Amino acid sequence: MTRQLHLNAFLMSTGHHEASWRLPESNPLANTDVTHYQNLARIAERGKFDSIFFADSPVLFGNVGRRPAGSLEPTVLLTAIAAVTSKLGVIATASTTYNDPFNLARRFASVDHVSGGRAGWNVVTTAGPEAAKNFNLADQPAHAERYDRAAEFLEVAFKLWDSWEDDATLADKESGVWGDNDKVHPIDHVGRHFQVRGPLNLPRSPQGHPLIVQAGSSEDGKGLAARYAEAVFTAQQTLADAQEFYADLKARTAAVGRDPDGIKILPGIVPVIGGTVEEALRSERELDELIRPEYARDQLAKTLKLKAEDLPLDQQLPADLPDEDEIEGAKSRYTLIVTLARREKLTVRELIGRLGGGRGHRTFSGTPEQVADAIQEWFDAGAADGFNIMPAVLPSGLEAFTDHVVPILQHRGLFRTEYTGTTLRDHYNLPRPPARTNLLHQATA
Repeated sequence: MTRQLHLNAFLMSTGHHEASWRLPESNPLANTDVTHYQNLARIAERGKFDSIFFADSPVLFGNVGRRPAGSLEPTVLLTAIAAVTSKLGVIATASTTYNDPFNLARRFASVDHVSGGRAGWNVVTTAGPEAAKNFNLADQPAHAERYDRAAEFLEVAFKLWDSWEDDATLADKESGVWGDNDKVHPIDHVGRHFQVRGPLNLPRSPQGHPLIVQAGSSEDGKGLAARYAEAVFTAQQTLADAQEFYADLKARTAAVGRDPDGIKILPGIVPVIGGTVEEALRSERELDELIRPEYARDQLAKTLKLKAEDLPLDQQLPADLPDEDEIEGAKSRYTLIVTLARREKLTVRELIGRLGGGRGHRTFSGTPEQVADAIQEWFDAGAADGFNIMPAVLPSGLEAFTDHVVPILQHRGLFRTEYTGTTLRDHYNLPRPPARTNLLHQATA
């Protein structure tokens, strides 16, 4: 079959541009409006997207004056979206640093049951000391420590999801036997970070395991992705950088004994779409003019581990910034921002404008045909298996992409015209993993 794109819609309140909430047509209270997200999901399903995705953090992010602040707990939101869709995959972020494996394994297995096999988990380790202080910690654990915990966390989750054999549920009314106790197994995990008895208090879900997504691009992040991820959300600004990341991660995946086709790499792109180039650029300028630079500079200063007064708006970044090795959180995003500013010799004001639309993800303004061309170029050049579509404004940006870009990609044979499966794994062309307990039973039979 001809290789086709995978498209995920990354949804954020009124859109990814930080000033989108100030537009006349935007609902500034959309961040807590479930009907807003249900409407977006219906649009994405109409466009035959593989999935939608929600970022999350267990901390209030940034200054509440800047943009709609606070977000609904995403796995709860996924259940509301699953109720109004039938094929669209639903992916939520959850932290391995500030949760326990049993609770999260149960939560995502529950979403997989509720959605009929459409759940995915974006595994994050959560950067920043602010979150730590919400969980009885004075500071965040070290970067390497967070990733070591994440690896063991995932191992425990897989064991819990597999603690029920697929045929453990009998539901035999005549005999009066609902399930087979011999096919439900404690996991008895004892490790460096966790001791978990098990089994999970929920039968194996439709997909076996929810789809595992990962979004860190540091060395530790790429190592975790190579071992466990089935989809990777990433950020690159140039084709060459994207090709390098793609080749590196595929090679790492093969090196640990996995099929490189079993991991789908989806860079983020923020499309601003207009009927003409001039119209698209005008929309982009209008959004950028609504940015409050004092808020944006404060956030940039935190990312760079500086004080706001160290970043004059009309000067370039200081020469003596910390090295990535000195950064304990969001290492890859730190490097991406600094590299962008240095490469294009941007002033702080100009950098704020570039980051306002996608926080370091690639932004692209143009006609539907030009957006489709930009997507196809990276796809054909070995830089992506698909894209994380990040509309600058919602719902209009998602509608424009669905109604005007998707048909072009379909006409070129690059994207599905109809869903051919029912689960998220079907959409990503990934098999349902057999339960380890099933394999053990077969080996000893």
